[in-house]
Amino acid sequence: MIPARYAASRFPAKLMQDLAGKPVILRTYQAAVHTKLFDEVYVVTDSNVIYDTIVKEGGLAIMSQKEHDCGSDRIAEAVMQMDVDIIVNVQGDEPFTDRESLEGVMQVFEDDTHKEIDLASLMVKITDEEEINNPNTVKVIVDNRDFALYFSRSPIPYPRAKNDDTVYFKHKGIYAFRKSALMDFQRLPMLQLEATEKIEAIRYLEYGKKIKMVETTVQGIEIDTPEDLKKAQKAWK
Repeated sequence: MIPARYAASRFPAKLMQDLAGKPVILRTYQAAVHTKLFDEVYVVTDSNVIYDTIVKEGGLAIMSQKEHDCGSDRIAEAVMQMDVDIIVNVQGDEPFTDRESLEGVMQVFEDDTHKEIDLASLMVKITDEEEINNPNTVKVIVDNRDFALYFSRSPIPYPRAKNDDTVYFKHKGIYAFRKSALMDFQRLPMLQLEATEKIEAIRYLEYGKKIKMVETTVQGIEIDTPEDLKKAQKAWK
């Protein structure tokens, strides 16, 4: 499932921006399909323009029936009547989505024989100081089993002793959910931490869900700003 909102706050209409001759959302959709990992790939959107773009290329798209504040809510509505166990969420602004990373989050559920894990997601090590301090980059800290402890737009952990060995991880916008966790998310109200940080993953933690983080070395480029789009265009070439 690829949630695709047209009116992004930081970069309106970013999903319809040109990336090497095709809109960003179409590049992302085709990247997910080309992994050959899924029974079906859908774009879930509030936009007729995005819907038509996907369908005209032979893709699958679903129009949201309600207004939604986040991608999890949008996907929850779309899959409510579907007979599925695991749903993978790829952000619409991730045109460099790769098979290896997606296999990593899906493998979590293959290995979860006791079904103690509600979600799996990706993290990638970052060392660039500007990225570490950039509030558009969501950071994550984990316990010794790689379960998420917290997500933040601030640098976490804070290096009080200015230790050069401090490791930072960026949260990449790919999730795999058990359907039950996703259904819980859409019925539970937003709490203070999520409202403060504006990070939907925090809601799962605030309600006691277990999120297994999988480290990847694939950086990719998430298109949050016009500058990111320029980087993506250069990288595509």
